[in-house]
Amino acid sequence: MTFGGRSVRIQAVVASMLLGIFAIFALVLGGLPGVGTPSADATSTVAPAPASISTSSAPGGFVGVASCAGTTCHGRMEADGKVVRQDELQRWQEPSTQGGAHSRAFAVLSGTRSKQIAATLGIGDPTAAGECLGCHATPASGARGARFLKQDGVGCEACHGAASGWIASHYAVGASHASNVAKGLIPLDRPAARASVCLDCHFGSAKPGQFVTHRIMAAGHPRIAFELDLFSSLQAHHDEDADYVQRKGRTDSVRMWAVGQALALERSLALYAGARGTEGVFPEFYFLDCHSCHRRIYDQDTRVKTWEANPGRPIPAGMPPYNDENLIMLSAAAQVAAPALAARFDADSRAFHASMGRDRPSSVAAARKLAASAAALAAEFASDRLGGDMGFAIIDRISSTAMAPRFTDYEGSVQAVMGVDTLLNALVKSGRVTVGAAAGIRADINRAYGAVKEPNSYRPADFRSALGSASRAIGALR
Repeated sequence: MTFGGRSVRIQAVVASMLLGIFAIFALVLGGLPGVGTPSADATSTVAPAPASISTSSAPGGFVGVASCAGTTCHGRMEADGKVVRQDELQRWQEPSTQGGAHSRAFAVLSGTRSKQIAATLGIGDPTAAGECLGCHATPASGARGARFLKQDGVGCEACHGAASGWIASHYAVGASHASNVAKGLIPLDRPAARASVCLDCHFGSAKPGQFVTHRIMAAGHPRIAFELDLFSSLQAHHDEDADYVQRKGRTDSVRMWAVGQALALERSLALYAGARGTEGVFPEFYFLDCHSCHRRIYDQDTRVKTWEANPGRPIPAGMPPYNDENLIMLSAAAQVAAPALAARFDADSRAFHASMGRDRPSSVAAARKLAASAAALAAEFASDRLGGDMGFAIIDRISSTAMAPRFTDYEGSVQAVMGVDTLLNALVKSGRVTVGAAAGIRADINRAYGAVKEPNSYRPADFRSALGSASRAIGALR
């Protein structure tokens, strides 16, 4: 699967998930004991600290990937651990899969494309440029141990947090997952915590080197796209088995998706309302719908209309709208799972779009109000499980006659087909849809993917038809 400026190739990956790979929950390696040692919640003898682990860094320090690489920890070649797989590092650096993408992040900076981008921006060597290292290497803000190497790319601690405080205890009996979290382990089993970590690089943050501006994309950086649950599945280095469930509970993919949508929107609006919202005298185009400007230009006797009216965007024709991919998904989820907040959210959404046609102060105020609504929805989704038939209902709402007219742009359509697919996977995982039945409607979903395969040939009407067909097929399985 790639999310470049040129293509989206998701269908093959997700199809493989439907054939039985339903470990949808990525990067949750915290609280893992060593080989032969029961879970930290269990009772047995304490395993000795593996020789590969160094705890010499100051509290809150980064110890490096090598500190996790012992064969009694996560560095095995085979997944034969008694409690955890223990081949997590091999999966992290697997060169042939998307699961190895994080380990390749730094190496990408030595490639031709990265050098061209850096040269255009005038930032020098991309392997040393702060604009790149914020996301292409572990963003280590604390002390760094002797084994910490930026060349390792996005390593364990980029997601799990600086490990010096918890690395020695997380495999020991008596140290529960909660105690490890108290010592600095990031609780990625919690949707809001996982979203916060992932969004820093896969969406943007106010921290140094973690925001892909329009200038960076114009220089050649791939387009930014993200969906928490689907991206989590691509980075899963663990099995959600009985031991995992005992320590952290079973993950609710519908909730993960919904919380991810809400917090992505909140993050986007917070960045827009802050210093990132402008660059010089221009707005930061990163926040706007790319296809509203990047369209073919025609000059002839009769006009060729290259845009479609969008009922969710009450702005004057010809003005570039805010990218509302997460707005659309969140509206669908709210109407099903949080109806008490749905009307408020939709009103704030329309008010925000309308404010974009007035002035920046008005849009900033409206953005902050809408961000508060998104945060309220995130809290509502996180407070309760959204499984069961909720997945069916949200899929139906995404492709409903009320929502479908809003799919006029590429980004929103990509988000919609990813959402439908990840929600279908959640239904399979929960046992409400069989693997065979899901595979039987793969052609319908692949047709929707085909409509957004290439940004320059995006066909809104074809996409809406394909999405509706896929949704009806899924609904028939209810």
